[in-house]
Amino acid sequence: MKTRIIREDCIACGNCNAICPDIYDYDEDGIAYCIIDENNMTEVVPDKYRSLVLEAQINCPTEAVYVEED
Repeated sequence: MKTRIIREDCIACGNCNAICPDIYDYDEDGIAYCIIDENNMTEVVPDKYRSLVLEAQINCPTEAVYVEED
């Protein structure tokens, strides 16, 4: 599984970071991004975070959390 934030869709609601702060954080503009690979989808999400990433995706009001399954 890989993930990223679709930055143009992010409204900085805080859901993804609240659910999975080890994967999602905010840049200097307040927009979320995936911290494990600087939002480039080059790194696989560690297994221990997979369910939280899916929860973040489900709870994003603008569907800005993008997940690509293996």
